[in-house]
Amino acid sequence: MIFVYIIIAVILLIVIANIKIVPQAHSYIVERFGGYNATWGVGLHIKIPFVDRIASKVNLKEHVVDFPPQPVITKDNVTMQIDTVVYYQITDPKLYTYGVERPMMAIENLTATTLRNIIGDLELDETLTSRDTVNTKMRAILDEATDPWGIKINRVELKNIMPPAEIQDAMERQMKAERERRESILRAEGEKKSAILRAEGEKESAILRAEAKKQAAIREAEGEAEAIVKVKTAVAEGIKKINEAKPTEEYLTVKALESFEKAADGKATKIIVPSNIQGLAGLAASLKGIVESDKSDINNKK
Repeated sequence: MIFVYIIIAVILLIVIANIKIVPQAHSYIVERFGGYNATWGVGLHIKIPFVDRIASKVNLKEHVVDFPPQPVITKDNVTMQIDTVVYYQITDPKLYTYGVERPMMAIENLTATTLRNIIGDLELDETLTSRDTVNTKMRAILDEATDPWGIKINRVELKNIMPPAEIQDAMERQMKAERERRESILRAEGEKKSAILRAEGEKESAILRAEAKKQAAIREAEGEAEAIVKVKTAVAEGIKKINEAKPTEEYLTVKALESFEKAADGKATKIIVPSNIQGLAGLAASLKGIVESDKSDINNKK
């Protein structure tokens, strides 16, 4: 009886041991009698004891592998160290299991050789400025090469590009010289713009001053012309009033004497005296002489 219980217990243990649960994002490769039998997906599975064997447990998540720096030589014979990061995912567990021995080593070697081929066609400056191009080319080449292995390359990145120390020093000096050149250009352009603005300001100022002088001269001339017109108008009005008043001969004679007095004030170099004014002037001189003679006789009598 005890023997029967032992057999039952052993059978239960064997059954329990052959019940397998495949977790999410995993696959199991099952072999039967040493040959591929099935690929188990997520869920509960039972294998036949002593017949079926789980040959491989495959993780279907995306993997990230950081490969160590690899020495590469550029087209212009510069040796540098470049390390890469590869993002890949297993799409076919069967091909991944049976397609290649040690897949990671295969991907690393393939990455190194591909990188050398691509960088060998580029010069140093192109290598430093063409990361995206190199990444795209490497991803396409690696994805095509790893497709028979059930692996899909999602992304390839150049992590670090490390030129030799002397090249780095030369690049730093070149960058410094380029920055100084740009600074000199910017300073010269600033001074040029400042000089242009200053000249334009002086030009505008000179134009405004000339315009102001012009306007002042025009206003002054207009004022003088207006004053002359007003004086002439006043004189004409005066003459008109005199003519309208019908002046006597005596009034005209007095006015003529006043005009002669103004004309003979010593400022004129030539004086043309009308004949009637000459007679009046002689009469006035005779009267003055008689008056002075009378005054001298009176003084003598005293």
